[in-house]
Amino acid sequence: MIFEHEIPSKSKLYFGECAKIKRQIEHDAAEMLDGEGFEEIVTPLFSYHQHLSFENEKQLLHLHDEHNHTVTLRADSTADVVRIVTKRLGRQVESKKWFYIQPSLSFPTQEQYQVGAEILDGGFDEVVNTATHLVNKLALEAMLQISNMRIPLILSEKYGVDLAWLSDTNIERILKLDIPWISKLVKIHRPEDLDDLAGIPEEIAQELLLIKDVIEKIDYASVIVAPLYYAKMRYYGSLTFRMFHENELLVRGGLYRIDAVDAAGFALYTDACINQKMKSL
Repeated sequence: MIFEHEIPSKSKLYFGECAKIKRQIEHDAAEMLDGEGFEEIVTPLFSYHQHLSFENEKQLLHLHDEHNHTVTLRADSTADVVRIVTKRLGRQVESKKWFYIQPSLSFPTQEQYQVGAEILDGGFDEVVNTATHLVNKLALEAMLQISNMRIPLILSEKYGVDLAWLSDTNIERILKLDIPWISKLVKIHRPEDLDDLAGIPEEIAQELLLIKDVIEKIDYASVIVAPLYYAKMRYYGSLTFRMFHENELLVRGGLYRIDAVDAAGFALYTDACINQKMKSL
């Protein structure tokens, strides 16, 4: 029996102080991003192309349009922002920097409020510095983690490392492959660990050096390195980053390519930010 006052699992209800904090986060984020030259965009809740972004379509909520074509509720804003700006708006707009404040919806009834930013032709250090500035403006505590999706992809293609092991952080299975240098890769956590890459294959060492070089351009104190991190998003193929506090993910982003468009972006997860602020009251 479903009572009148019940809400579906993982859907959101904010009231009182929580609702006030949510409104303040969104206001401060919009003010900062607008001040840094971002244009705001609100994309449709329904989309034809969400399946192109996810390895597992089960995350998507499917419906049908008036012609019985399959549409889904928006589970990710990045791909739709890029496609709409480049293909629909086209020459009507000149801005390459866009932000949005809107929720994503995924199966079965999960809602996730987000503040996101996308920079067409943007650089990794530019988007990371934008994200860290936003985190600082919102007075949030967070650790910055830098990764490179090329490393897990190389490990999968050439060394027999199953991407599912990386996705599940199954380090024990990886070490059992008995690859001499893999334990050294597992132990890389601090930026200074990237100073000694002896014994690591050249193609992987080059990807680690990309991480090292970009860290020098990032204005943030708390930085760690996670070379084995793998994100289940099809469009991420190079440098990525996450920001988290006490195992709660606050920000995710990186370099990506969608429909031959190179860009950089991030999403700040408003719900996690609200949780942190409520705990500090």
